[in-house]
Amino acid sequence: MYILRTEHSFDSAHFLPNYEGKCSNIHGHRWRVVVEVKSKDLVDGGQLDGMVVDFGDLKDDVKEMADFYDHCLIIMKGSMRKETLDFMVGDGFKVIEVDFRPTAEKFAWHFFKLMEKKGYRVHKVEVYETPTNCAVYVE
Repeated sequence: MYILRTEHSFDSAHFLPNYEGKCSNIHGHRWRVVVEVKSKDLVDGGQLDGMVVDFGDLKDDVKEMADFYDHCLIIMKGSMRKETLDFMVGDGFKVIEVDFRPTAEKFAWHFFKLMEKKGYRVHKVEVYETPTNCAVYVE
């Protein structure tokens, strides 16, 4: 089995609704996203001869995915009063609403699925919210 691995990082803030502890407050992370794709075989012939995929394409797709979340506040839909959200957006803050509680575990699953939709055979995705704390999603 061949495995290619690339990574990108982004800075953003989030909070965990309905959590009893300091993570219920808005706080930030330097998120590090590591994506591994796999293949039993290499491309035979053409420009990609001897490759799983083009590393440049893989790196660009992971960067694009991570950059979308860079320098924003990530919130779970419905976790903030509409008035508060409207004021923040009205004042020019970038707020991204997601359909899940924004944990490292859920982001690992989310990024796995996004890369699959781009056509990659994803092996695993790791999401670090600190240099030493990581969530991994593998199917």
